[in-house]
Amino acid sequence: MRERLSEERAGFLLQSLQGWQIEEGKWLVKKYRFPSFPAAVTFVNEAARIAEEMNHHPMIAIDFRVVTLRLTTWSAGGLTGLDFAGAERYDERFGALKEAEG
Repeated sequence: MRERLSEERAGFLLQSLQGWQIEEGKWLVKKYRFPSFPAAVTFVNEAARIAEEMNHHPMIAIDFRVVTLRLTTWSAGGLTGLDFAGAERYDERFGALKEAEG
């Protein structure tokens, strides 16, 4: 799962994700928008928990109510299946938090 994916394979896997983009051929990037700063921070804390469970840590930026996640696998020099698995987990958590908000 930590083997670098070809550009074609990464592009294929990207099709199954909503709102994610590949940048510079090695980053999987998404911006999540929240109704408040505390909601954004709650998501970041959940993302940190997921990252620890996976032992695979994203770059995280918090800009008021927008959280940007940037995933790559440094040891492989680009995107791997682990990045796409992480993206799915972050999206699932985002959906659960949105649902809980009502």
